[in-house]
Amino acid sequence: MSENTPVNGKTPVDFWFDPLCPWAWMTSRWMLEVEKVRDVEVRWHVMSLAVLNEDKLDDLPEEYRELLETKAWGPVRVVVAAQQLHGDAVVGPLYTALGTRFHNNGEGPTREAVAAALKDVGLPADLADHADSDRYDTELRASHKEGIDKVGQEVGTPVIAVPGADGEQIAFFGPVVTPAPKGEEAAKLWDGTLLVASIPGFYEIKRTRTQGPVFD
Repeated sequence: MSENTPVNGKTPVDFWFDPLCPWAWMTSRWMLEVEKVRDVEVRWHVMSLAVLNEDKLDDLPEEYRELLETKAWGPVRVVVAAQQLHGDAVVGPLYTALGTRFHNNGEGPTREAVAAALKDVGLPADLADHADSDRYDTELRASHKEGIDKVGQEVGTPVIAVPGADGEQIAFFGPVVTPAPKGEEAAKLWDGTLLVASIPGFYEIKRTRTQGPVFD
């Protein structure tokens, strides 16, 4: 079975995220809109900003380096532990609960926000203890590597993998968008994403961001 074999008549779309990233959060909300207007089904995967940048820490601004070292490991570890112990189906809902608290509610990636997010989706409170444990770091790194291997090293989060011209997956960083498009606008951006993925030589479109994340 191909990784792009439709499931229940829907095309699978793989999405790699770090709950810490507000831009991944925006893109993920767009993908949930796409699920409403196109026959797609998102499969959620963890990637890690901490892993992505662990060999570059000395070159990063001090504030960002501190964020990665003190805040970035906990949430992704909790998500991976939840996946390992309770199955793939919990990843999307837990990400929604975490992102809503981190970004929309402005709580940030605190231990309290993680614990509340677990409660929001009915997962055991003791999963929060995995924030400080490397028990599932092998699985975390494997998930991260799967996404990066598809898209290449010169990217961040999110990564999405969509059907290309030959039916095999093409992975991109992004799309980076704010606010998250809804309804027909979400559908148009999705159709455009599939269009560029269908061009074998297409790699990149980019412009300078002039607006921060708009959470709604």
